[in-house]
Amino acid sequence: MSVERYIRIFAGLFVLVSLGLGVEGSPLFVNENWLWFTAFVGANLFQSGFTRFCPLEMILCRLGVKSAEARA
Repeated sequence: MSVERYIRIFAGLFVLVSLGLGVEGSPLFVNENWLWFTAFVGANLFQSGFTRFCPLEMILCRLGVKSAEARA
């Protein structure tokens, strides 16, 4: 898998888990403050679209995961 796919998977997982922990109707509900984590993930995805700065991408590259461009 490529770095880009891992980023999408991690972001989607973090959004779903934080919504599960932060929405009152959820069986996983802990506290509504978990919704701040959802906002953080969304804001990070938004800014990375403009700046191309993504901490997870840097971590995955250091771990040896190749980008889609490098695989082609």
